[in-house]
Formats: sequence, C-alpha cells, structure tokens
Amino acid sequence: MKLELSRIRAGHWEGIIAAGAPPAPEVVHLDQVLPGLTVDAQPDGRWRLTLPIPAELLHDGVQTFVVRDAGSGDRIGHFTIIAGVPLDDDIRAELDLLRAELDMLKRAFRRHCAETGT
Repeated sequence: MKLELSRIRAGHWEGIIAAGAPPAPEVVHLDQVLPGLTVDAQPDGRWRLTLPIPAELLHDGVQTFVVRDAGSGDRIGHFTIIAGVPLDDDIRAELDLLRAELDMLKRAFRRHCAETGT
C-alpha cells in the first residue's frame, strides 16, 4: 500500500491509495489516532481516504500527520500543514537562507575574479 495522491480541500484531507483488499488505514498526529477517517472504494480499484482536519490541531508552525496501516503499523504516507508564522528552524526557512548566502558568495567570488583578473 502506498499513498498515491494527497491534498487538502475545504478543511478535509483527501488521499488515494492502491490496495487489493479493503485497507484499514488510520491517521496519527502526535501519537493520537484521529477520528472521522472514511475509506471509499473507487471504480478503478483504488481507495479514497477522507479525513476532516480538527481545527484544534492547527497551530503556528509545522504539523505532520502520518497515514499508516492500522493492523501492522506500517507507514503508508504522510501530509504536512504549515500555518501561521513558520518556525525559525523550519527546513524551508533554512534552505532559503542557504540559497541567499550562496548567491552572496557567488557575487563576491565573481567580483574578486574580475578585480584580480583571474
């Protein structure tokens, strides 16, 4: 089983998984299984998962939700929600900072090469 599609619409997370038999997934946030997950068969043999996202779980920062098989505990996939002011140590903010520093170093190196004629 693998999560093939994941999106959020109107406060509901939707996912598509391919599985031969009816799956028994669950969505976990901070070691708590979330209620309200529905599993519907699709005409193409896949399964649509739908979960209303509880408003009380949305905070500033990054929230990660893990989709796993309820029986085995195997991870099927995950989805992440970033809300409010991003955390200072958020990986995306770090990546943006690294890109800006790299651009600054490239400009300084080019200026050095132009000034020294190398």
